[in-house]
Amino acid sequence: MHPTLSVIIPTKNEQDNIANCCAPFAEALEKGICEVIVVDNFSTDSTLELAASLGVQFYSIGPERSTQRNYGASQAIGQYLLFLDADMILQKETLEELLQRCNSQNPPDAMYIREYRVGKGLKAKARNFERSFYDATCIDGLRLFKRKLFMQIGGYDEALTGTEDWDIDRRVLAVTKNVALSNGLLIHNEKLLSTKKLLEKKAYYASKISDYQKKWGNDKITRKQLGLWYRFVWVFLEKGKWLKVIRHPILFTVMMLERIRIGAVYLKVRNSYK
Repeated sequence: MHPTLSVIIPTKNEQDNIANCCAPFAEALEKGICEVIVVDNFSTDSTLELAASLGVQFYSIGPERSTQRNYGASQAIGQYLLFLDADMILQKETLEELLQRCNSQNPPDAMYIREYRVGKGLKAKARNFERSFYDATCIDGLRLFKRKLFMQIGGYDEALTGTEDWDIDRRVLAVTKNVALSNGLLIHNEKLLSTKKLLEKKAYYASKISDYQKKWGNDKITRKQLGLWYRFVWVFLEKGKWLKVIRHPILFTVMMLERIRIGAVYLKVRNSYK
């Protein structure tokens, strides 16, 4: 009997995170309703040794996250594929909800999961506040897929880095509207992510955006994802979300200052690649 869920976790030097990421699935692993697949990009720390000690499947494949994810999917036998990063922790209640919905009479083809970012200080709270506006928008990314659907659309585009989540969203929504938003939370542990590291991460992804633009052009969705109006204004106001802005003016102000800093990095890097 095949498990309901295959959890696929790409890693690179994640010895500080991998055990916490895998922990919520221990009971489901024992019951045979879940499998965990770690696909490592040739770590130089103890990531693979720790994965082996946790009793999960593990492989060594590179060079980027999309390739790792696709390889994990090729080894999976679950009815659904759940893709997590190693610094994420799925809440136990969220796992229970996903399993219940996957086994329901009208299961979704794919699902978004609300992300809650944990970190220290006001800036971390502001990043979490910002993320709460993106749930199930074109800035968000699907996390759970029916394996049959994932294979049908060809998985993640391995030519893209950083924008592969936006890309697969488009291709999923082109063939099905049966997608849902989880009521639970996916904890994203950014305790060690300083503003400097965050900006470096954003700068790296910004340098790869041209590949996404070449594939999809400058259509309405691309303009929303990359344009200043939607990213800096409308996404925080649409569908009644402006009420959150009024309730939390300090968080909103700190968030916007961070958005401006990140936006400046993005524009600088993007212009350098033109």
